[in-house]
Amino acid sequence: MTTEKTEEREPITGMEAPLYLKYKFTAGESTAKFLSQLKLGRLTGQRCPICSQVYVPARGSCARCGVATNETVELSDKATIQSFTIVHIPIPGNALQPPYIVANLVPDGANISFIHLLSECDNEAVHIGMRVEAVWKPEEEWDYAMENISYFRPLDEPDVPIDEIGR
Repeated sequence: MTTEKTEEREPITGMEAPLYLKYKFTAGESTAKFLSQLKLGRLTGQRCPICSQVYVPARGSCARCGVATNETVELSDKATIQSFTIVHIPIPGNALQPPYIVANLVPDGANISFIHLLSECDNEAVHIGMRVEAVWKPEEEWDYAMENISYFRPLDEPDVPIDEIGR
């Protein structure tokens, strides 16, 4: 039996492991309509013909009722924060430096949230029910992408009570 001397070592607390994925995305009919409207500077959703929930981005069917959603609804680019997180990890290629906020936002006229960035605010002041508005990139930079909206920023409007968000 041999005896090995154990050395004191610093614990490993992190590592860099860059990962890059390339993929192709084919938009279905509902998503293609949604992206085409974004290219024009409009945020749209689709309304369920049974429960009247408005989905954004449009999904083509209602998750609750299981029926096709064909009615397009133009939405405001103002929204209410439903939930959020403060991110401390940088996103490669993103102009926002950590810490920044990613939030679930319910646009006015919709019932379902989507995820987007928040900026132009003190992270500690962000809260559920807070009103925000889209900050769009210059029109000449618009494409078929949610990135046409650079981020959302706070509005000087009263908060929406938590139990009324998305109603």
